[in-house]
Amino acid sequence: MIRCLFAKKLRAASYLATLFPALLFMTSLVLLPSCCTQKRGWGMYGADEFVMDSYKIRQGKVSILEMQGKCLDELPYDAMEEYKDSVADDDILNIVIYHPQRKDLMESIQFINQTVGGFKVKNGKVDLPDIPPVEVAGLTLDEARDKLQEEFDREIKGTEVFVTYKDRLARKVELAGLVATDTVPVDGKIRLFEVIAKAHIPPNANLFKSYVLREGEMLGIDIHQLMVQGDMSQNIVMRGGDKVFIANPSDSQVMVMGEVGLPRPVDMPYGSMSLREALVAAHGIPYTGDKRNIQVIRGNIPCPKIYVLCWEHIIHLPNDSLLLMPGDTVYVSEKPITKWNRFIDQLLPSVTGIQAGYGLYDLTR
Repeated sequence: MIRCLFAKKLRAASYLATLFPALLFMTSLVLLPSCCTQKRGWGMYGADEFVMDSYKIRQGKVSILEMQGKCLDELPYDAMEEYKDSVADDDILNIVIYHPQRKDLMESIQFINQTVGGFKVKNGKVDLPDIPPVEVAGLTLDEARDKLQEEFDREIKGTEVFVTYKDRLARKVELAGLVATDTVPVDGKIRLFEVIAKAHIPPNANLFKSYVLREGEMLGIDIHQLMVQGDMSQNIVMRGGDKVFIANPSDSQVMVMGEVGLPRPVDMPYGSMSLREALVAAHGIPYTGDKRNIQVIRGNIPCPKIYVLCWEHIIHLPNDSLLLMPGDTVYVSEKPITKWNRFIDQLLPSVTGIQAGYGLYDLTR
């Protein structure tokens, strides 16, 4: 009996020995491409090209959009110039007065401001207690205040008048997205920075994807450059009918895939991110990853631009020379030994099954 079992095991071993050359050939097919030196083909570039493109990304939104094949029109020639704004019908004015003795008048006007929401301009006039209606349409806010001051001086001496816009029907900026305020009135002087400050946007808002529309056209404004970098050349004067959209953090992302700790999309709210930051956000490269073959895929599927980098580039080059932009994909290849181990893991069940089948056949024949 023992001799019989020994003979069966010997025959199984000899069978596996006959399979070994075939297994060796199959594994060579798996390992050979991995052991070869990475060659650059059409559409593939090295670290030098990646650094040059990073300098373009540093220039901001307009340059990034150009790299993506999108162009924005230049700002209008008068975008930075203040203009004369006038009171119009349906504007709502916030009017406050001060008088050392007429506390009743002060309280009545304040009551109207709080309960009614201000004083609405109708037929070009505004109506206040204790004075006749005053014509204010076509006047600037300062001129309207002076005219109201004259009427109060004529009726009630010692009165001081203060006027601001509460709301405007047409001459206001509309805001959407991650904002706490949906409209901001314009006065010919208010600029984009002040409008965004009044909108109370969250700290993680995506300023790169945010934009300004005027007459249905997107303006070439980089809100990130304005709000974060302090570039006042982006601080245009706002006009009635302008629209501002503040985007979500996830509206622009970079994908990190392959042999990383946590493959995931990484939010990119500022329009760019260093390759180091993206890898850290994905929990780094584990021991199974090939640090000699880190690819950054940029562009559309028919015509991508692929940069092939290695770990030495990431260690020694500065952050602003390794910039990603929205839509990029970072792919870390697996090591050749990782491919081998995974191949063996997939192959073992088949070999075990063949061995079991051969043993069963040998027992039953």
